[in-house]
Amino acid sequence: MRKLTSSIYTFEKLIENNFLYVDKTEYIWRLIDSAPAMYFMSRPRRFGKSLTVSTLEAAFSEKKELFKGLAIYDKPYDWKKYPVIHLDMGDRKCDTPQVLESSLQDAIRKCAEEHQVSAVGSDAQTQFRNLIDAVSKNAPAVILVDEYDKPILNNINNPEIETILSILKGFYSVIKTAEHLEHFVFVTGVSKFCHVSLFSDLNNLTDITMNADYATMLGYTQQEFETCFADRIAAAEAGQPLSHEDYLKEIKNWYDGYRFEERAETVYNPVSLASFFLDGCKFRNYWFSTGTPSFLLELIKKREFDFEDALTRPVSEIAFAAYEIDKIEPLALLLQTGYLTIKSTFVDFGATFYHLGFPNFEVRSAFDTYLLNAYTSISKDELEGIAVDLARHVRSGNTEGIMKVFKAFLAAIPYDVQLKSEKYYQTVFFLLFLMLGVYIEAESRTNDGRIDAVAMCGEWVYLFEFKINRDAETALSQIREKEYFRKYQNSGKRIILIGANFNMAARQLDDWKQEELNA
Repeated sequence: MRKLTSSIYTFEKLIENNFLYVDKTEYIWRLIDSAPAMYFMSRPRRFGKSLTVSTLEAAFSEKKELFKGLAIYDKPYDWKKYPVIHLDMGDRKCDTPQVLESSLQDAIRKCAEEHQVSAVGSDAQTQFRNLIDAVSKNAPAVILVDEYDKPILNNINNPEIETILSILKGFYSVIKTAEHLEHFVFVTGVSKFCHVSLFSDLNNLTDITMNADYATMLGYTQQEFETCFADRIAAAEAGQPLSHEDYLKEIKNWYDGYRFEERAETVYNPVSLASFFLDGCKFRNYWFSTGTPSFLLELIKKREFDFEDALTRPVSEIAFAAYEIDKIEPLALLLQTGYLTIKSTFVDFGATFYHLGFPNFEVRSAFDTYLLNAYTSISKDELEGIAVDLARHVRSGNTEGIMKVFKAFLAAIPYDVQLKSEKYYQTVFFLLFLMLGVYIEAESRTNDGRIDAVAMCGEWVYLFEFKINRDAETALSQIREKEYFRKYQNSGKRIILIGANFNMAARQLDDWKQEELNA
């Protein structure tokens, strides 16, 4: 059994130290066999981008023996050595324009030392160009840029972001102006800033982010998982009650589900899988815990992002497009960062539309908890306790218990958190139910209007209508008059109508009424 790691991203170290490596070199060969070429690929964080860059570096550094036994080894490739400039932008300090400029110059200086050349110049842009000139005297250069967008994402809310962007734009423009000196270019990151105006100088890159040929290049397919982890799966199954098939389903439910092209097979998060086995096969949140998307959470709040639309309404291909820094859309970021993914597609009037959703339980539960914390400032531990209580009452049809939990939940929200609209209440209750794994529709469409929320669990269907500074009877009457319940009457489930009123002055749910609908 080969050793397993979730923290080593260097191909050479993995191979030389006999760590498990899931063979992705068929894709590497496809890329390098077409050289000269210039590529861009976006993938979520901790998804294998750095390992891919490292594997490319090893191939272009004529380290053929590292690839013995892998798919690329016997391919028709000349294994010629090229000068490789590997820039890891994730390591760059970038709090201010001055610090970024200095950090970029330091990176170029280290590359120059590795190649035993000189890269002079008064700024990082000039030094980068001179470095390419110097290393390409005998063979064209290979440029590998990992996490190109890290300095951007780290400074979205920085007042000096425009200056930082200007520095990066000039620095990255060298890749295009020196194209005649380059054999191969591969740029990777989380987001797709590189094709919009601020990074228009990189428009010569071929974007393979959603290319079907490379959709499973990063992450593990089901076959790769079952083959490469077979011995670990067998060991993990011992002593637990699930069958082999059910155990695989549970792992899949937690860590699979990422789809990077509409027709492509889903893939597992490699970091989550490795962490799962290294942690004694405990079903926990691993990927999300490696970095909290605080900027994304704040953007969602600021833009009053509608999760109903994100999770139920189909979107067009524009959702996958690149975007301007000052016009960032939460949906685009959620897709590109891996918190949402493609669940299904359909074609209408010649255009492709996508249904989106959370890739798996790990992402859904963790992201929902963090987002609910951002909306309410209630600690994650408190939220989990509230969710457990609510789940017990929802599953048993105990409406009295449900409403008591709601009241306690609202009372726990700190006073300085703004409770300013009906939409706020709809959002936090939607997130609270989502946290349970309960099927919920926020503002569910019916034949005659939109009800605030529908929750379905076991034999129960709950229909909620919320009012602010009015009364519960008004809310309940609206459900009856609009007959919001009609589409659920043939479900075979017990239907409970709940009207509730929030007193803004008291910041509390002060009135509620319920009625069970007779079938």
